[in-house]
Amino acid sequence: MNLDANKRISIIAAAVVLFDQITKLIVLRYLSYATEKVIVPGFFKFVHWGNTGAAWIMFNGNNNLLAIISLVALLVLFIFRSHFDTRSILGQISMGLIFGGIIGNLIDRLFRRHVIDFIYFFLQPRDGREIGFPAFNIADTAICTGVGLLFLISWRQEMQGGRAKLGEA
Repeated sequence: MNLDANKRISIIAAAVVLFDQITKLIVLRYLSYATEKVIVPGFFKFVHWGNTGAAWIMFNGNNNLLAIISLVALLVLFIFRSHFDTRSILGQISMGLIFGGIIGNLIDRLFRRHVIDFIYFFLQPRDGREIGFPAFNIADTAICTGVGLLFLISWRQEMQGGRAKLGEA
């Protein structure tokens, strides 16, 4: 992996961390803890929720364990980053998004003792109950987008490799 690839990954990661932390500071400033601000009734609101677990409240109350897992994941991804397609711009974007997302949430875990989630989509049927997707943040979005890009890159490479093998037959 060349210096330009590492530089691009680092810039993308830094941008994600900066955007993630700025949005979380805005939430801290303008929304009290456990407060909600409806933006689109019956569909979308900003919330200020703390999460000591992972997505869908898995491992709730395990902030320290998840911080350690995040640190290990960062280290492993950094060491083995050349095993991913970091020669391509998409691969570099993917890794930058993943690194930035992990670091953004890790900052919360270490300094706030929970991850700040504030984006919440939901549906509200006529009976008034709320059916919602778990609240998330910019770091979560970056991680999911980065992992999704990795899957697409892998799939594309596999499809191109399959065509090459068919052509050899």
